[in-house]
Amino acid sequence: MPELSTKPYLIRAIYEWCADSSFTPYLNVKVDQNTRVPQEYVKNGEIVLSMSQQATRNLTIGNELIQFSARFNGVSREITVPIYAVQSVFARENGRGVFFHAESAPEQATTHPSLHAVTPILQSVSMAPATLPLSAAPNTPTDSVAENPSPDKPKAPPRGKLRIIK
Repeated sequence: MPELSTKPYLIRAIYEWCADSSFTPYLNVKVDQNTRVPQEYVKNGEIVLSMSQQATRNLTIGNELIQFSARFNGVSREITVPIYAVQSVFARENGRGVFFHAESAPEQATTHPSLHAVTPILQSVSMAPATLPLSAAPNTPTDSVAENPSPDKPKAPPRGKLRIIK
């Protein structure tokens, strides 16, 4: 039997300590393809999330995943963070907590079905007017969708109400 990681136990312990001390527990996460967070709030590949009871709903801190619902700019979002992606858990009020060494995704995490989120890819298709008869043409807007010249490079995230502590 492989040895269990102490990381999820330490995260739960700091979370409980924050709750008992009336502090706000924060989670610093290194975002990758297995992390489901609002991408518009990711900065430099990281995101800081509040895990307080007031900010989350249905919080589960498991041995492999942290899952909860939270509101971002008034919109409820489902958050899934693999334990290996957690860089630190700390109290907002005094900065005390546990800071972890960077970890890469373990082999089994890339095959875990709950970690995969399908990202739709949009692309424009040009059709010659003569290839589709007018009677068969669907009702489509006249504006066309422009292709993203570099799909790997997203736009800068909009400024939101998420407070990042450094």
